[in-house]
Amino acid sequence: MATYGLQLPKFNFDVPDDRLFERVASMASAADDAGFSSLWVMDHFYQLPGLGGPDDKMLEGYTLLGALAARTQRVTLGTLVTGVTYRNPALLAKEVTTLDVISSGRAVLGIGAAWYDVEHEGLGVDFPPVPERMDRLEEAVQICRLMFTEERPSFEGRYYRIKEARNIPRPIQPGGPPIMIGGSGPKRTLRAVAEYADICNVFGGPDTLRKNLEILQGHCADVGRDPAEVKVTRLGSLFLARSADEAEQLRQGVASAMGEEWAREAATFGDADTIAEQVRALVDAGAQELIFNLPLANTADDVTAAGEVLQKALA
Repeated sequence: MATYGLQLPKFNFDVPDDRLFERVASMASAADDAGFSSLWVMDHFYQLPGLGGPDDKMLEGYTLLGALAARTQRVTLGTLVTGVTYRNPALLAKEVTTLDVISSGRAVLGIGAAWYDVEHEGLGVDFPPVPERMDRLEEAVQICRLMFTEERPSFEGRYYRIKEARNIPRPIQPGGPPIMIGGSGPKRTLRAVAEYADICNVFGGPDTLRKNLEILQGHCADVGRDPAEVKVTRLGSLFLARSADEAEQLRQGVASAMGEEWAREAATFGDADTIAEQVRALVDAGAQELIFNLPLANTADDVTAAGEVLQKALA
């Protein structure tokens, strides 16, 4: 049966900063109780343009996940996704291992090639061209896997290296936290998934999802891997309305702000009944876990309500 996860990408709630974490923690706890199987935050230091922009609030992802690990019991925890440019991969492996220990074995390493150039420029982080970022991504996931699975691994790449690296204490999960690669690039990203990842995170509506998974299956065949070994997740935005008319009004507003393609490919609008039809279509297209952010959610009660709808839709 397909599962559902929650992404918490925004922090501009109607609370002062000294109460901000408690609001986020209450939403995470609600997700834990409402049947969500995973909890995700973004790995950004500036808020994204569509969510408020660089002047809006943003919490650092791994610090936040460590704190949320202590407030939850069941959900897996990860970033969706870490930009490879932000951290030395050996440091990243250590951070994710620490999260695995804190959470008693619930960490996931989500990673991608990075893209937010404004953030890189503002913080002085190098932002190399796409081919180099993809090369770095492939080296980074190999280093992380080695540090999760071997006692004193060494690796010599073009951009990164480790020598008899220690990672103590060891991850709680046998084999280490699963590795998710995010993105739908057909030539390199999905091939990197086939070669190195346990989980992929892809975007799009049902037709786009099917197309991406066909490409992934082709890459798996090329590298001699069973595609069933890769868990398929899909990230989108869920706009839960009280009626079909309200859902259509929301769709029109979002399409006007974000574009028709984004509203069609990345968002789900509807009341409980129509949302059920849409999420089942995504599952039929191949998604094994549907990860949603909730742009209209501001409280734990909003998360609980969404969980009830998704649980019923996927039952």
